[in-house]
Amino acid sequence: MLFYAILFFIIAIVAGLLGFRGIESGAAKISKIFFAIFLILAILVVLAILLGIKLAF
Repeated sequence: MLFYAILFFIIAIVAGLLGFRGIESGAAKISKIFFAIFLILAILVVLAILLGIKLAF
């Protein structure tokens, strides 16, 4: 998830520099969504480890 968040962030920056405002806006929103999903999953994994729950990794 973090990879895709960074990828769409870079796309948003490049699109903004080139003047494509619609693409920039869409890529920035997608990047924020992927980053939020990454944070939620990371927090859940840390909580599972702290509570001693076995994960299937």
